[in-house]
Amino acid sequence: MTRAWGGTAGHRGYSVVVFVLLASLDNVAIGLVPPLYGPIADAFEVPQRLLGLVTAATFVVSAAAAVGWAYVGDRANRKPLLMAGTLIWAVGTGGGALAGNYLTFLVAQVVAAVGLGAVGSVGFSVVTDLISPRRRGLVMSFWGLSQGVGTLAGTLVAGLLGSVDWRRPFLVLAVVGLAATVAYLFTYDIRRGQSEPELVDALAAGADYDYRISRADLPRILARRTNRWLVLQGLTAQAAFGSLVWLPVLFTQRAEAQGLSTATAVLVGSVFATLFQLGGVFSIVGGLVGDAVQRRTPRGRGLVAAVGVLAAVPLYLVLFFVPMRIDVPDGASAGAVIAAVLASVVTEPTVGFGLLTAVVALALTSANSPNWFALIADVNPPEHRGTVYSLGNLVNGVGRASGNGLVGVAFPVLQTAFPPPLNYAVGLAAFQLFFVPTGVMYWLAARHSPADIAAVRRLLHERAERLE
Repeated sequence: MTRAWGGTAGHRGYSVVVFVLLASLDNVAIGLVPPLYGPIADAFEVPQRLLGLVTAATFVVSAAAAVGWAYVGDRANRKPLLMAGTLIWAVGTGGGALAGNYLTFLVAQVVAAVGLGAVGSVGFSVVTDLISPRRRGLVMSFWGLSQGVGTLAGTLVAGLLGSVDWRRPFLVLAVVGLAATVAYLFTYDIRRGQSEPELVDALAAGADYDYRISRADLPRILARRTNRWLVLQGLTAQAAFGSLVWLPVLFTQRAEAQGLSTATAVLVGSVFATLFQLGGVFSIVGGLVGDAVQRRTPRGRGLVAAVGVLAAVPLYLVLFFVPMRIDVPDGASAGAVIAAVLASVVTEPTVGFGLLTAVVALALTSANSPNWFALIADVNPPEHRGTVYSLGNLVNGVGRASGNGLVGVAFPVLQTAFPPPLNYAVGLAAFQLFFVPTGVMYWLAARHSPADIAAVRRLLHERAERLE
């Protein structure tokens, strides 16, 4: 029987679906711009590298804003914050569609980024209060998968709707954002700590978990060694992931090098990049494996993430250098181009091999996401999780912006030695080496996580006794 304080089963299910789906929209917004670097740069008469700086600024501003959103969310009612954040990014995205010059477009994207910061950080805090520790890896894989799907959707929507008019996908997403705000109205207010086994009986009896974060807690948060490594790994991991937003450009350049027009090449690049990122769906497997190994050893989640990112490195290096013959009808409709790309997976061996390599590489690195989310929840009490997530996300944003921005600068430099599209392949391959220190830091997190998890369990048990 469902407890009244936990909401009905249907209401809980609806709330989970809304939070997970809406978490994907922030990545849709970020994913719109990279496939359209060329058309937007042409429209504003600026070099493409300035559009790379827009994406980098979006990463940084969103991550920085998330810290403030999360701290307030760990102290106050989280639902109004999520609604406000969604409205802000919808307005910013719509503003980008209406921009008449580069500076206005940049400002609009920054405004959107401020709102995006709320969706990830506050939403993460809410979702962890819906999940028991035993299933955190699985549910967090859906949370992470929704963000990966959002990136893919952004890439695909940009290619399909923006190949002729780059403004159209921004307008569509702005409308979706407004609809998302309405959807938030019907979610129920999830209670802090309601999924914790140590607290469930006290909360069911009518007690209220009234612990809230304060500035005095920040040193204690940073004193947890697992937190340190979970936060720091974002610098190197996201430098590698951030460079991958240029994947559509690599395939667009390959298509243009084979004689296709710019409009067709942009669509080809978006479809190929979408296909090659399908391995991200295997984050569900990474979450399940993390749950299973975690039940055997409290080091499990960190070890699964470490093995995944390290094993993927050689596969990425292969992917970028596989020669691909792109045979699609130039100037054909979007449907015809997509059909030709899909057919090439079967008819062109190099395309099929490239797709297989990409899927396996993404499947391995996707173990990172759910286990990172779950570990943050495991080693921190409920009132700290949003803030820790946002601190990690801030470092992630710096790393991702660095990867995205620096690789964009590297491509023109490399062009002096490697003609396009080889300069893009060399640059992307070099940035995947950042996954090596990432794996080492996950191994270090795995060393310290058992003690930190045990400390949180003791703390919650003591608090539950005081609440009863």
